[in-house]
Amino acid sequence: MTNIGRRTFLGAVGLTVASAALATPAGAATFGVTSAGGFFTVDTGAGVVFKVNQTNGDVTSLRFNGVELQSQSRFSHVESGLGAGTTVTASQVGQFVVVTETATNWYGSGTIVHYLVARNGDPAIYMATFVDSLGAGELRWIQEFDRTVITGMNTDADIKGGTAIESTDIFLVNGITRSKYYGNHRARELTVGGVTGAGVGAYIVYGNRESSSGGPFYRDIEQQGTETTIQLYNYLWSGHNDTEAQRLDVLYGPYALIITSGPAPAVPDLSFMATLGLRGTVPATGRGFVVGKGSGVPIGSVVGWANSTAQYWTTTGTNSNFSSPAMKPGTYTQTLYQNELPVATRTATVTAGVTTTGQNLTANFALPATIFRIGEWDGTPTSFRNGGNLTVMHPSDVRMASWGPVTYVVGSSTAADFPAYQWVGVNNPTTVTFTMTAAQIAARTVRIGITASYANGRPQIKVNDWTSSIPAPPTQPKSRSLTIGTYRGNNVQFTYAVPATAFVAGTNTLTINVVSGSSGTEFLSPGVAYDCVELF
Repeated sequence: MTNIGRRTFLGAVGLTVASAALATPAGAATFGVTSAGGFFTVDTGAGVVFKVNQTNGDVTSLRFNGVELQSQSRFSHVESGLGAGTTVTASQVGQFVVVTETATNWYGSGTIVHYLVARNGDPAIYMATFVDSLGAGELRWIQEFDRTVITGMNTDADIKGGTAIESTDIFLVNGITRSKYYGNHRARELTVGGVTGAGVGAYIVYGNRESSSGGPFYRDIEQQGTETTIQLYNYLWSGHNDTEAQRLDVLYGPYALIITSGPAPAVPDLSFMATLGLRGTVPATGRGFVVGKGSGVPIGSVVGWANSTAQYWTTTGTNSNFSSPAMKPGTYTQTLYQNELPVATRTATVTAGVTTTGQNLTANFALPATIFRIGEWDGTPTSFRNGGNLTVMHPSDVRMASWGPVTYVVGSSTAADFPAYQWVGVNNPTTVTFTMTAAQIAARTVRIGITASYANGRPQIKVNDWTSSIPAPPTQPKSRSLTIGTYRGNNVQFTYAVPATAFVAGTNTLTINVVSGSSGTEFLSPGVAYDCVELF
């Protein structure tokens, strides 16, 4: 074990603003904060000026070089707005202004502290959000832009002019499906993303995801276009098909909203936020590292860590070596992934100021010789029929190929002929035909992998005249999944011991039916997302 190098940190920010201005008068192009008329106005000294309501913490104005970007019909805020009674203060020390919003008795009990930070000369609002042990609702920053000024966005998430076809969040627009859920990235790909207008770009820097949940492959909402606004989100926690509970008594972030003349900014260094005394900050000196080797998977594979207070990930590099980000102390489950499929785990302990070495993992997912294998064991359904559309449109979309029911012929069909998803009310059953020689007839195993299921859906199989028992329901998140742009739940493998008497020399038929004790219609009926199907 080796020690981490130490850093020097600035003291915590002080000097609370009550009702008097501490900076230069409002409107001057000089860095600082003023207070007047129930608002704090913060000038970044770099063309961005924003205004914060002192009663509820809403951002009611966001100007860039004098042009108002903020929607005046819907203001910007954390959560769905902290509401009246929020304590809002502002502090300025040297090159920083910190606006602190504290909501107590949140949802009847908890406390949220949200920070808005300006740094002299940066056209940005830096943010972080602390949630205490009693939790929050949908923890998110929602930036609401005037649609006449901000006009460019991800069209898959633009619901303007649409009609709701599922819940109040999936719409049909000009004959195709759109939703705020569609076109989103995996958590490990969240760096910088944004929207644009004439001579302006607004970008979320997603920053540190250590307090969020769901792991490196989790997806959530990023944008939405409505009739009057374009919304840019940073979802910190939502429960949208999330495989983990909300992490509590932690600081989410830091993250940022950066305004440019159009192009996306480089990913900034947010480490200065650790110098500002924000509640829940764990500085670099209070963190440790883990290093090791991830073997049996391709270079560039993901290694992840998770416990009840934090999550992290990295990728393997030269000689399969890896090094973690700076992590909070604690004991973690360390996982090696083959694409998105967990193939090895171990326990890793992180100690402040220490680099822990030798935390090696070797893939141990068995790949036996098979009679057939449909797809690959990679924790995703993307090689199957409609696999390239799953995150950007509803399964009912006219751009989707027919879901079936499908008959897959081993030896002539391809993975693209097998459905990525299967539902009780849409495409039950899926049929696989295959040939066996007399010499191949023996007691064998069918293994079916899924990446998610909805409403307790799970596969029951039939081989010729032999029928399996019904498996127990898999452990999965209790929310919509297959219709909201994600196939990511818990990877589960079902194995079925098939007796030799079930097979015949010549053509055999495997029938897969999704079954459940739950009900639903069409795409909200019980269903599964496939990873791989094999007979060995």
